Amino acid sequence: MLAKRPWLRHYDTDVLPTLNYPSFPATEILRNTANVEADKAATWFYGTEITYWDLHLTVIRLANKLLELGVKKGDRVGIHLPNSPQFVIAYWALLAIGAIVVNLNPMYTKDELKFCLENTGTTGLFTFDTVLPVVKALCEEYPIPLVIVTRITDFVDAAPTSTKEELGLPESWYHFSELLEQSTNIIPPRITIVPEDPAIIQFTGGTTGTPKGAVLTHRNVVAASFQCDMWGQSVIGRLPVSRKRVLCTLPFFHVYGEIVALCTSVKNGSTMVILPRFDPDEVVNTIAAFPEFSFWPVVPTMLAAVLNHPRAQELNLAKRFALINSGAAPCPVELIEKARDFNIFFSEGWGMSETTSLGITQPIQGVKKPLSIGIPYPDTDVKLVDLNTGEPVKQGEVGEIWIKSPLVMKEYWNNPEETAEQLKDGWLRTGDLAYMDEDYYIFIVDRSKDIIISGGYNIYPRDIDEVLFKHPKVKDAITVGIPDEYRGEIVKAFVQPVEGAEVTAEELIAYCREHLAPYKVPRMIEFRSELPRSNVGKAFRRKLRDEEIVKMKKEKEQQEKA
Repeated sequence: MLAKRPWLRHYDTDVLPTLNYPSFPATEILRNTANVEADKAATWFYGTEITYWDLHLTVIRLANKLLELGVKKGDRVGIHLPNSPQFVIAYWALLAIGAIVVNLNPMYTKDELKFCLENTGTTGLFTFDTVLPVVKALCEEYPIPLVIVTRITDFVDAAPTSTKEELGLPESWYHFSELLEQSTNIIPPRITIVPEDPAIIQFTGGTTGTPKGAVLTHRNVVAASFQCDMWGQSVIGRLPVSRKRVLCTLPFFHVYGEIVALCTSVKNGSTMVILPRFDPDEVVNTIAAFPEFSFWPVVPTMLAAVLNHPRAQELNLAKRFALINSGAAPCPVELIEKARDFNIFFSEGWGMSETTSLGITQPIQGVKKPLSIGIPYPDTDVKLVDLNTGEPVKQGEVGEIWIKSPLVMKEYWNNPEETAEQLKDGWLRTGDLAYMDEDYYIFIVDRSKDIIISGGYNIYPRDIDEVLFKHPKVKDAITVGIPDEYRGEIVKAFVQPVEGAEVTAEELIAYCREHLAPYKVPRMIEFRSELPRSNVGKAFRRKLRDEEIVKMKKEKEQQEKA
């Protein structure tokens, strides 16, 4: 095995090179933990706890109610919620009856939601009161047979529970808490679910920027939960269950938060300390409220916000957290060094929606090489392939990462052409370019796709281009990501106005806010008389990005001289 996977020599001593994955539905993960750690708190939400046994029973009650309402195995049901106990309950209840969870960003606009629901044929939606205007407008264009609404504070003991009448819900819609009150059936539903059945549709983007639904199976979710738990054995695995507590600031609708914060926490019996959004002050206050955490999965932006917070030193983060892991976006070297200055046990890794979040990561106890994403997870094969010849490159040469593992998705939903393009005999073409050094550590050097990664969010430039194209004063637009110390990258749009038109950056930014999720809205707009395109109209994004990098470098040099 070492000859085939030479990186195994760098594994921590507690990490097995291959795992035995149970052939059961993903919800067995919750049932197993509930049977063993019945009285352990599964969730903590603004002071209110739900034990694993109560969570298990609540999931069964909701699952049975969903069956009564006509939800069937294979039906697609959207979860359009921020982090909350309601998200956790809905997630496991849908999986328990064989329905397919469609993860939806709560910040999506009506048009973005409509695309996802139409693409998947979604027939049900869990949502919340804050976004009701968006959902009601959506339902006028795309009627949803089953809509279940909650108020996020309904699961906080100190807050009053809302009602259907108070929220002004249409007669045909349902209230989350009232549905649970109506369901007393705690006999687990008898639905035949096999490991290869779809469990999740996780939207991602492609080279064209058109979102695609990566279909993740029950086998994928189980394998990812077991692999993630195994990788943490050298630190988290040595802690008693009573000390296992995970700070859940990553959004559960994102595959990283879903697998690493939600599913793996349930797998190893951790208490999920849940926050609905990332607010630095609230996060710092929450950290201070607990003596210790076993784990905090973050994106670089989150870690930077806490390390730079005025109260960072008093938190004693090195003693407060057994492990912090960064993912979803490259972690700047300066941030890694700052984390080490705090003596934080820190690691980072790489993954995709198509690989159920995991793929390549740094050893926790072993060598961590600057700028390297690490080595492959257990039961994972990686090869670097020449983009032109399709043949593996030599060690040290740059090639596209191809990956094969139990975590690789089943397919793209209703998209056989893209599935055939990305999956080759079980290998997933990732679109990321990298090289492998003499120790088999992998270093990403570029992305063959034009994805912008800002604050851990994947942003597809064409989404923004298309919105700007619709503005009557815009003739052409090309969007790029430019380096930013805090977010990793920020969105900048280059715009060619219609001849004779008078338009301001503020006007276009306001227009984008009406049609895009907040994190996609350009922070900078630059007007040009002409934009760089090929003879066939292909945007030269890299040229614009490189110009920005050169300009930023010159400005920095001038500031240093001054």
